Amino acid sequence: MRLLITGICGYVGSRMAMYFTEASPGVEIYGIDNLSRYGAETSIASLSRLGVHLMRGDIRLASDMVALPAVDWVIDCAANPTVLAGVGGSNGASSRQLMQHNLEGTLNILEYCREHRAGLVLLSTSRVYSIPALCNLPLHETATRFTPVLSASYPVGFSAQGIGEEFPTAAPVSLYGATKLASELLAQEYALAFDFPVWINRCGVIGGPGQFGRVDQGILSFWVYAFLLERPLRYIGFGGSGKQVRDFVSAEDVAALTWRQIQAPSRAISRVVNVGGGPASALSLCELTQICREYFGSTLPVASSDETRPFDIPYYVTDNTRVTQLWDWHPSHTGEALALWVCEWAAQHRTFVESLMHS
Repeated sequence: MRLLITGICGYVGSRMAMYFTEASPGVEIYGIDNLSRYGAETSIASLSRLGVHLMRGDIRLASDMVALPAVDWVIDCAANPTVLAGVGGSNGASSRQLMQHNLEGTLNILEYCREHRAGLVLLSTSRVYSIPALCNLPLHETATRFTPVLSASYPVGFSAQGIGEEFPTAAPVSLYGATKLASELLAQEYALAFDFPVWINRCGVIGGPGQFGRVDQGILSFWVYAFLLERPLRYIGFGGSGKQVRDFVSAEDVAALTWRQIQAPSRAISRVVNVGGGPASALSLCELTQICREYFGSTLPVASSDETRPFDIPYYVTDNTRVTQLWDWHPSHTGEALALWVCEWAAQHRTFVESLMHS
């Protein structure tokens, strides 16, 4: 089997390559990356050792895609993946850059799939869901987190298990969310028009050891690395107490699902699934802080800010019922276990973490 991973030098793309080579030593992996994302260059050596055929190129350029050989599947891990992209976020991308990367890039990938009849696994995002609908969820406040009001009448797509695939996707969802939602639609239309398989995985927060540690590349590693190096942190919005909640999933778990999907291109099931750790992997920032303090023996204070940012939400937990039922897929870590895994890795690789955080 021949696979092409776009954005292969990013955290998720590189972990995909590692997982696939272990799952099937005979798999042949090609990768394309423009190395524009912070930390991407640190993956080159490990990918070379895996035997990956790596091309420095840009999915926004059709000429770069044409230069790639034919493969059986494309795993699209290339995106500008922060909700602040295009509106002055920390990665500095302009709105035009965001659209070119996340929309024109998708179009070029789909044209490549059409030409070579390659299947596509599109890594989408939980940020396709409506921000007002998420902000209006019935929640109550405990000592450490926001949690659903169990007696409430839930909106469509929401339950005690979290956000399901039927939750509203009406605007606003952010510029980033809009590009991913449009990419989902394009992928499904191309699949029907040109008869190639597509799977769409709406991923929640992905985290794990080795992540690059910037806030737009994973809040879990960013928070852990800050505690390791005693860098300042802030709770922002929602009372400034860090009670906003997310669930976490490892890149290896996403890769495991993807591997199952490319083995079953013709299954007559839903092509769109939410992929996340679910309630068992959910943590508030307040709870993550306590885990870090206990692990590192730290008293690092966390500042508080009532600043209201337009794309922040108080609660997102993935309802992974559909993906569990369809694919017999289960996340391998609770939120606490995943956070401790990152803490342990960071402590063992302090020099690497320092190089990331100080560059």
